[in-house]
Amino acid sequence: MLVRRPAAEVFEAFVDPAVTTRFWFTKSSGRLTAGARVRWDWEMYGASAQVDVVEIEQDRRLAIRWGDEEHGFTSVEWTFERRAENETFVSVVNAGFQGDGDARVAQALDSTGGFTMVLCALKALLEHGIALNVVADKAPDAHVQS
Repeated sequence: MLVRRPAAEVFEAFVDPAVTTRFWFTKSSGRLTAGARVRWDWEMYGASAQVDVVEIEQDRRLAIRWGDEEHGFTSVEWTFERRAENETFVSVVNAGFQGDGDARVAQALDSTGGFTMVLCALKALLEHGIALNVVADKAPDAHVQS
């Protein structure tokens, strides 16, 4: 996804939970730094993920391992390619799905759809200042009732 903002700003949107919570998860136990372990929560769904930061190349690359004991862990790598002064191409690779072939395909399709929504929400926020709420609104019937 091409985001018309500088690479430093786009990268920061993923490592700083004050920004990330505006387009993806609702709560984080901390900033992403090399070697950090944080927890991300999607409070509307009663879901969370443990996130281990594997590697960071400032403004260029972010690699994590995430998941939970019940569903397993996968790796995610974002790359931030500067295209012009105010253009960054963001790529996401999620790998390490488990199960038989059908299960891995289903997980890959779900991941592709999820990260596409996240990147669209990021783009709307950084380029236009709009919080799309697509993650929260994807499955409104699945929200946890308080």
